[in-house]
Amino acid sequence: MDRRDFLARGALGAGAAAALAAPALAQISQPALRWRLTSSYPKSLDAIHGAAEVFARTVAELTDDRFQIRVFGPGEIVPALQALDAVQAGTVEAAHTTSFFYTGKNEAFAIGTGLPFGLNTRQQNAWMYEGGGIEAMNELYAKFNAYGLPLGATGAQMGGWFRKEIRTVQDLQGLKMRIGGLAGTVLQRLGAVPQQLGGPDIYPALERGVIDAAEWLGPYDDEKLGFHRVAPFYHYPAWWEGAATTHLFVNLEQWNALPRSYKAAIRTACAEATHWMVARYDIRNPDALRRLIAGGTQLRPFTREVLDACWREAMALEQELAARNPDFRRIHESWAKARDDMRQWFRVAELSFDNYVALASSRR
Repeated sequence: MDRRDFLARGALGAGAAAALAAPALAQISQPALRWRLTSSYPKSLDAIHGAAEVFARTVAELTDDRFQIRVFGPGEIVPALQALDAVQAGTVEAAHTTSFFYTGKNEAFAIGTGLPFGLNTRQQNAWMYEGGGIEAMNELYAKFNAYGLPLGATGAQMGGWFRKEIRTVQDLQGLKMRIGGLAGTVLQRLGAVPQQLGGPDIYPALERGVIDAAEWLGPYDDEKLGFHRVAPFYHYPAWWEGAATTHLFVNLEQWNALPRSYKAAIRTACAEATHWMVARYDIRNPDALRRLIAGGTQLRPFTREVLDACWREAMALEQELAARNPDFRRIHESWAKARDDMRQWFRVAELSFDNYVALASSRR
């Protein structure tokens, strides 16, 4: 064999090996897709809005840029609280929003985000991915022409900003508060007047006195939105959101038409963005809270009287909804079993560890 024949054979062998090693996605012609995603969260909020950007970038990277998703802020295509409606109608292919914004369609939407006095972030994630939560919620979402996946989680939130300190249940009487999901129903049963407002509309309403209080998320976002400038009392904890899962909603026909590899890219990108959002808030909330307090914010815990009253109403509401709403009952059975099982385990492991470390650290 002469040298040229040897090199030719070597080149053919190398080419065959490269072809075998090439990613399957590169060998199979996949469609070039351009989707629009409408977000319910202001672009100024780099964690919660930013999660959609991380998601879109990851999808593009996983598909060699053949599947690109452009993210739009609230109001650029539709208002913040009409994101799911736009997906349902096919106005956009996808949305990043919060499931409990749509309890007016069906109260069971709230479970996808989190119920009052419900699961923490790890527990909600466990129920979603290992407890059948994604499948259970999608039986509901399919009725609204949507497919949903967790895309982001905030961790435990703060109880919101108040013009006046809340010390007793009586202080809730007539209180006009921006609050979403079933928590608004709980407060309404205690005399408050819940308001459903999208992120961009909260500050102007609080500044003008249209509302007396507002909850959004936590120190990092709340500082950016400027609530501390118009309401001095910052209460905690957000008993309505021990965790808040945000969602990707995809138009159901568009989802069903996707190649398997693109569906896998979306699932992977959602998980990536969720981890990213939790980490971003956990790192940035502490410094933001210190800045707020240094600037005059008055940090206040909800009293035991207020928490106990809210707990009683929340538990009663759960049972009432399960009794009259078949969708809520079906999903709640799965969710409640996971909740009870995980609480027993967390009481032994996580809570005992966290409580001891918190007490020991405070004595240093």
